[in-house]
Amino acid sequence: MNFISSDNISPELKQFIPTAKMIVSTFGNNCEVVLHDLAVPQHSVVFVCNNTVTGRSIGQSFDHLIKDVLLSGSLSDDYRGNYTFVTEDGKKIKSSTSLIRNAQGRVIGALCINYDITPMETLYSAMEEFLATSVTANGAKDNVVSSVGQVLDDLIDSILKSVETQKMTKRERLEIISFMDEKGVFLVKGSVEKVAAKMNISSVTVYGYLDEVRKNYRK
Repeated sequence: MNFISSDNISPELKQFIPTAKMIVSTFGNNCEVVLHDLAVPQHSVVFVCNNTVTGRSIGQSFDHLIKDVLLSGSLSDDYRGNYTFVTEDGKKIKSSTSLIRNAQGRVIGALCINYDITPMETLYSAMEEFLATSVTANGAKDNVVSSVGQVLDDLIDSILKSVETQKMTKRERLEIISFMDEKGVFLVKGSVEKVAAKMNISSVTVYGYLDEVRKNYRK
């Protein structure tokens, strides 16, 4: 079992390291656990145990938090279990993510378990229960929507906290909007208006920036 850790991991998140090591020790070399510090979204990865599964490294950002967790419809009790994605090198990963809150109830981090199920696919029929992906839970829909909005607000605040929005150049604004777009922030209803208010610009300006950065994607 190998692990890498940031020198600046907060005490609130550091206490989850033994749990991460225990999970990997239990499930073996196909299992990876990643700790994210959502106070620094652009460089959220602060601890990885067994990074040979997806190749995660310290200082990277989150990838699936908004699209596959917050917007999944399956987020319940601050976690989503058993969704899948495919890595760039073709591994099929079964993943579960739990949000971490501080004593004040604010989401400050996330603990993600990534399990490489590629070797098991030939045994799928025997392992069907183990490999089953999550289904949308009934009820509590309003609470889920409220929770997503609160987490999104916190993420936007964290992304913008290190910049003086009134003094930003257009290039700096485009970089921020591009990062948010990559991470799925604008998939959430009302996010453009929230970002515009927090950046002290109009919604029309945010839409214009989005058009500009998306044109660059297509080049």
